[in-house]
Amino acid sequence: MNRTTKALWLVAAVVALLVGGLGWLRGNPPPQGNISGSNIGGSLAGLVDQDRRPVTDQRFAGKYRLLYFGYTFCPDICPTDVALMVKGWRGFSGAAKVAPIFITVDPVRDTPATLKDFVRGFDPALTGLTGTPAQIGAVQLAYGSISQRDQNSDSANYLINHSVKIYLMGPTGAPIAMIGRQQDAAGRIIDVTAADVTVMLDNYVR
Repeated sequence: MNRTTKALWLVAAVVALLVGGLGWLRGNPPPQGNISGSNIGGSLAGLVDQDRRPVTDQRFAGKYRLLYFGYTFCPDICPTDVALMVKGWRGFSGAAKVAPIFITVDPVRDTPATLKDFVRGFDPALTGLTGTPAQIGAVQLAYGSISQRDQNSDSANYLINHSVKIYLMGPTGAPIAMIGRQQDAAGRIIDVTAADVTVMLDNYVR
């Protein structure tokens, strides 16, 4: 098997894994509640924010982190979820202890300038992070965030299917809790609310 054939097989395997993962997520809502002790999470060092400032391991040290993976071209879910996350964070009495962060899953289009326009519509304290596709892919892998470009979209205005979770990480970056959309007994989707975010913060941020 030559190198080209091996590379094609590797690409096919990665695509199959992503498709399978997205299919699994549709039938199995993400875990909720306490995730402390798990291996979820990782360093954000190397990414850049909406002001083109590189992130270091000291950037968020000492603060809890509230993270959401999405993309700015998302027509509905991402802006809605980010708005709910920010509203819930604002409603928490210890909001100053928590850094809200938006991490793009679309680094090709989500430049720092694009992120800046997006995050300033929610709150000045919201940090938007981007990087190279390889950097974003590594961070997604560390957090278990899955995304895939919608093949039915056109090349310029494509959509991205992605997992929907809000993560709470501790002052050292350790995982604490996570919330996401649920399905009730009838299979209906139960959306996350701002109150859910506030409750999560109330339960775990000290």
